[in-house]
Amino acid sequence: MTMNRRNFIKAVGAAGAASGLSLAGHSFAGSKSGGGHVVVIGGGAGGATCAKYIRHLDSNVKVTVVEPKTEFATCFMSNWVIGGLKDQEWITHGYADWSKKHGINVVHDTAVSIDPATKMVKTKGGQSIKYDRCVVSPGVDLRYDTIEGYDAAAAEKVPHAWHAGPQTALLRKQLEAMPDGGTFVIASPPNPFRCPPGPYERASLVANYFKTNKPKSKILVLDAKDKFSKQGLFVAGWEKHYGYGTDNSMIEWRPKASDGTARAVKADSRTVVTEFDEIKADVLNVIPAQKAGHIAEVAGLTDESGWCPVDHLTWESKLHKDIHVIGDAAIQKPLPKSGYAANSEAKVCAAAIVALLNGKSPVAPSWVNTCYSLVAPTYGISVAMVYNYVDGKVAKVKGSGGVTPKDGNFTMEAIYAESWYKNIIDDMFG
Repeated sequence: MTMNRRNFIKAVGAAGAASGLSLAGHSFAGSKSGGGHVVVIGGGAGGATCAKYIRHLDSNVKVTVVEPKTEFATCFMSNWVIGGLKDQEWITHGYADWSKKHGINVVHDTAVSIDPATKMVKTKGGQSIKYDRCVVSPGVDLRYDTIEGYDAAAAEKVPHAWHAGPQTALLRKQLEAMPDGGTFVIASPPNPFRCPPGPYERASLVANYFKTNKPKSKILVLDAKDKFSKQGLFVAGWEKHYGYGTDNSMIEWRPKASDGTARAVKADSRTVVTEFDEIKADVLNVIPAQKAGHIAEVAGLTDESGWCPVDHLTWESKLHKDIHVIGDAAIQKPLPKSGYAANSEAKVCAAAIVALLNGKSPVAPSWVNTCYSLVAPTYGISVAMVYNYVDGKVAKVKGSGGVTPKDGNFTMEAIYAESWYKNIIDDMFG
């Protein structure tokens, strides 16, 4: 299913209108109502966007963001840093100017509990913050318990680089130090997980780095799945750029059915263990299974799946009233766990919160997701889709999106990818 880019942009505009960018029929946009206090836990793609748009829609609502880091490094596009195309500064963004511009109070601390009865957030630093509504956007935590021998300490030797920042830099440093002729092994997680195309873009951009700097090196992707996002497009790109499918291929992909699931790690020797094999790597990148960020779990917002069930009209938790969960932590299928989806969810959530604080009913929402990946510096691919609200659930809008055509302009897709990143960062922090 494909559509031309002009029609997709029109669809995106329509989705934006229903996602909090303009709210027909409601007079509160840009107004000063009776206010209220919204506490947002997490300052990433979901939390920062939601905080900004609440203030944009009703400047009399007080917004406090609780975020431990003073700078936010985006996980999306961090593969460009790992592959040597960009530096760490490119994906790193501060809060100081943003908070002043939008009148948002940022508390650099870690939320340790949420009491839905007293409507109180408590922090590691000892603060107690009262809210009228709370937004929880904690991203993901890694399920180290699913891979024997792997934990936070082991990740300092065998990085996951699935939380951007120091882990991104560590993996890049290891790749730079790896000898030509070495082997880079990526262990990809089972579904659902943050950024479904991410491990395969990572393999692609590391292959590009090796092709130029360490041409005798190889990449092995161990996968806990038998298929992956944008697989046909990735494989076509690997065939074109890295000899995939030949005896000289720089990339090998081993699916679940071929013993691709990582079951244990020996961090000291950089060895990964599958059911029938032990593979020693020169650089080992293990990405374990995932669940909602820790605060969501301790606050009782997760179900047995490890993720947070929500009402998609408002993104309010189905388990605790007046608490909303957005981004990767939420159960939002068929929306993917992606930065752009989190950004879109945040606008819907912001509009719903402002409507509820003003005693109005939320409008029926719409969302959009688009995700770009690089196979090589001038070879980009993408997937896009518009979603609407049908019978209380998120549903794909038939004919609204698709993937890059097989005969698409991959050079332009690579250009669009960088423009996409600049635009979403401006939307979050501009």
